[in-house]
Amino acid sequence: MIASPQNEKLKLVRKLRERKHREREGLFATEGEDLVEAGLAAGVEPRFLLTAAGSDLPPEWGGEEVEPELLTATSSLGSGTRAIAVWPLRWSEAPAAPCVYLHGVSDPGNVGTIVRTTHALLDGPVALGPGCADPFSPKAVRASMGSVFAQPPSRAVLGETPAPRAALIAHGGAGLEALEGAATLCLGAEREGLPADVLAQCEATATIALRSRGAESLNVAAAAAIAAQRISSAAMEPEPDA
Repeated sequence: MIASPQNEKLKLVRKLRERKHREREGLFATEGEDLVEAGLAAGVEPRFLLTAAGSDLPPEWGGEEVEPELLTATSSLGSGTRAIAVWPLRWSEAPAAPCVYLHGVSDPGNVGTIVRTTHALLDGPVALGPGCADPFSPKAVRASMGSVFAQPPSRAVLGETPAPRAALIAHGGAGLEALEGAATLCLGAEREGLPADVLAQCEATATIALRSRGAESLNVAAAAAIAAQRISSAAMEPEPDA
């Protein structure tokens, strides 16, 4: 049983909170039983699993026991955890249609939520362009609810995503029907939106209509869910009889 805070596995978990170490090691960490279950269900093998000594976690998980207080001290969660796993970074090789392309979405919670939404509604992954948060950061992984395992994101420039492409913009776009048939849905940061060079590569633009007395804008993750649902629904509509 691990009983020292200087244990190499605990030191690695703490290091993996930083993006530079995740990229250098090719690893990321998760906390909590739900994410362990999600990773195993997706067929991913953890590099190692640490569990609180005396906990009633599934015995088939295996893993190495750690003094509970020590595991809590290693955790980044305020409430502590009973399981910490370290996994290999896994990326999709290339974006497949329909997918979501993100440009400059720097909030990890939004990135993780969009990964989850895309997994729920679309066949393709999230493609991360310049300026996006790391989808394997602790906050992003938790927001994804394990979808980073089942449908790993990809890294791509817009030209590597499938066409036709449709951009979601705050003002001046067509209705959401313009998204139907899009192979790539493009979204940018909430304040800056998509740059002109990205918009120039899109065949269509769409804007979500908001009520006149409501909020002036939507969170990018909420907007992604509305747009992805429209693409998904259109793809599932039966073709009219000839």
